Amino acid sequence: MTTKGPLHKQVIIPMSNENIAKFIKNSAIHITNLNRNLKNAKSEVLVDFIHSNPVGITVITNKVSLPSNLLIIENYIKNSESIDSSQVDSPRLSQFKSYLKIIGIPFFPHSNLQD
Repeated sequence: MTTKGPLHKQVIIPMSNENIAKFIKNSAIHITNLNRNLKNAKSEVLVDFIHSNPVGITVITNKVSLPSNLLIIENYIKNSESIDSSQVDSPRLSQFKSYLKIIGIPFFPHSNLQD
């Protein structure tokens, strides 16, 4: 049996390497501010952590982000003082899927065999 599900808890924001370094430097402050903005919008989504990748940054959330949440995240990042907003693309959800494969189930024969 194999189950699959999207990893839409990852919001990918492509940006320049210079912006990545500046944003990650103060990531704890950005997480706090993003969560405040999301709470003010009555969203159930909260940011757990932010990490960098070769394309930009990835914002990991506790739930699947809606388009309104993506807009809040985008507006916050583009309005950050240390970021050059012309080098920031629109956020997108991850398209990767995770798979869980069960490769074996132990089988124990019944011990009361009739001879």
